[in-house]
Amino acid sequence: MQTFLHVGCGPVKQSQIPGFRDKNWKEIRFDIDKNVKPDILGTLTDMSQVKSGSVDAIYSSHNIEHVYPHEVPIVLNEFFRVLKEDGIVVICCPDLQSVCEAVVNDKLYDPLYTTSEGLPICPIDILYGWRLPISKGNEYMAHKGGFTYSVLSQEFTKAGFQSRYGGRSKNKWELFLVAFKQKKSEEEAKKIADPFI
Repeated sequence: MQTFLHVGCGPVKQSQIPGFRDKNWKEIRFDIDKNVKPDILGTLTDMSQVKSGSVDAIYSSHNIEHVYPHEVPIVLNEFFRVLKEDGIVVICCPDLQSVCEAVVNDKLYDPLYTTSEGLPICPIDILYGWRLPISKGNEYMAHKGGFTYSVLSQEFTKAGFQSRYGGRSKNKWELFLVAFKQKKSEEEAKKIADPFI
């Protein structure tokens, strides 16, 4: 059985994550918020409770924007450290380029989409953090940085990841990237990445 570290897991269940729903994957839940009952309590910048080379994959959905830009290399170095030699990272985060297009069109407070609970998400929420939970005291939801695809990809290259596959998600206002510790051809990378995107 392969293991994946679900960083910033929140309340999301394994059954909700493309590519990791398979029973061949064992989830290790990692979060800063003890209220979501993670297996490991920690932060993206300090994953010292996770052994080096101990997991096959990392799944990170809408977490990397919650750290400051100068902390991104720290986070990605931690990702690299805890992965096995043939490990992968599956990550998604807001696409600032498409969100800023909405802002340029004066739609800062216009809903771009709704959550699965039917709650509206506007450009202001994507740029600075979701206002609703922040207003209720959950400051973990504040955003401190952001990415275009080229910047996200470059950060993974700087951290030592040998190959990447990704881009803009269709109609989701987000980016996706699958990063590999080992060198892969574009065809190999796409084949491995497909179930996760």
